[in-house]
Amino acid sequence: MNSIKDQFIKYIHALQDQICSGLEASDGSATFEEDNWERDGGGGGRTRVIAGGDVIEKGGVNTSVVFGKLGGMAMKQLKVDYEDFFACGLSLVIHPKSPMIPTIHMNVRYFEIYDEKGEYVNGWFGGGTDLTPYYLDKADAKFFHTSLKAACDPFGEELYPEYKDKCDKYFYNSHRGETRGIGGVFFDYLKPTAEKTSEDWMQMTQSVGDSFLPIYSKIIATHKSKTYTPVQKVWQEIRRGRYVEFNLLHDRGTHFGIKTNGRTESILMSLPPTVRWEYMNEPEPGSREAELVEHLKAVDWV
Repeated sequence: MNSIKDQFIKYIHALQDQICSGLEASDGSATFEEDNWERDGGGGGRTRVIAGGDVIEKGGVNTSVVFGKLGGMAMKQLKVDYEDFFACGLSLVIHPKSPMIPTIHMNVRYFEIYDEKGEYVNGWFGGGTDLTPYYLDKADAKFFHTSLKAACDPFGEELYPEYKDKCDKYFYNSHRGETRGIGGVFFDYLKPTAEKTSEDWMQMTQSVGDSFLPIYSKIIATHKSKTYTPVQKVWQEIRRGRYVEFNLLHDRGTHFGIKTNGRTESILMSLPPTVRWEYMNEPEPGSREAELVEHLKAVDWV
């Protein structure tokens, strides 16, 4: 039987193909361009980028399979005593053209650590997904969270509330006092226990990964034909600025990629194509923009 590592590598490449085909169908005009790259120090990846579509203004669906030496800062961040590592995963961010369609992020990953002799020491799964709307649709929020709960529940009904809470706390712009969006699920360091094997955690991680395309395809279909104004596009770009702030200031994945000599273009693929920062911008009380801001906190959407 293939190792957990081999199984997950095969999975992320198949998932990348599936998601890219599905997103191209949802967009209807744009297609992904593929860029295969090698990492100095070991491994490489397959970056796929889409831009200028009828629906998707900019997006990327990346896979990477990398290995080598962590370095001191990355070892401290991961709280490990050994520097030899292996990591593989899929990461995506989709920035829609219309402010009526939310931005979405998702990643699934697997990590291993080895001792000085190259022997396996530990391995764990991680990942998550979150939704960042510009105009709040409560039906979207309920559908998104209910779908994630359904993906997690077969592996333990305690998981969704735990991972939702972690997501609310992780995707939080502490310098702004608001969540990045309406949350989702976030999990990390899923290691074998007396109750769950690595195979169990892999299946749970895959369940979250598999939920992405049905969720986002439906959300796109719901909103893609809606009209919007130039003022609403400006609001989208202002909120995109908050997205950029989180990724550059707080996101551990961005920081880890940079510190481990990751590929800068792939790491910063998550940033939107156009953003705004307007001094002391505050939405009009009672407006749809204000409604969004009022919900940028932990909400029980299910």
